[in-house]
Amino acid sequence: MTKKYVLATANPGKISEMREILTGLGIEIVTRDDLGIDITVEETGDTFYQNAELKARAICEISGLPAIADDSGLAVDALSGDPGVYSSSYGGESLSSSERCDFLLKKMEGSEQRRAKFVCVIICVFPTGEMITAAGECHGIISNALHGTAGFGYDPVFIPAGYKKTMAELSSEEKNKISHRGKALRNFVKLLEKHS
Repeated sequence: MTKKYVLATANPGKISEMREILTGLGIEIVTRDDLGIDITVEETGDTFYQNAELKARAICEISGLPAIADDSGLAVDALSGDPGVYSSSYGGESLSSSERCDFLLKKMEGSEQRRAKFVCVIICVFPTGEMITAAGECHGIISNALHGTAGFGYDPVFIPAGYKKTMAELSSEEKNKISHRGKALRNFVKLLEKHS
């Protein structure tokens, strides 16, 4: 029997990636929009884990369905791990993704230290109160300029280890194989299979 899960995110890029990766795994995915849930869950946690749990618990309570939430971001060595949990608001709430990438590059001007990683934490909260937690990382470097138009967020400035292209220059299939979210979702599915 197919189980129905609701994605706690409202981010179209994340919804698309998560749907694509979870398709074919016997999981029926619905979105908050599908269920008419229009709330903003305040991300008051200090860690990706705390923020993912806040979102999953809130959407599970409202929907009565198991809720899958992700919290993810970019951690840059030269910036002491910033933007981290503040990745989506780095430089100011009103910035577009490309403006946020430009802001990051300006902060790194003159820095030879370009190492960075994308981090993703997936948490599923069930109506019973049970919880599954999985994580994934993708290591790489920050480019000197924006390249590519695919993906979203910091993809145009992140070059994964072993690649000469940014995430935004990769196909969705290539990206999903190596991305932090892809790794976290695959880890999550293994745990979910044991849970079922």
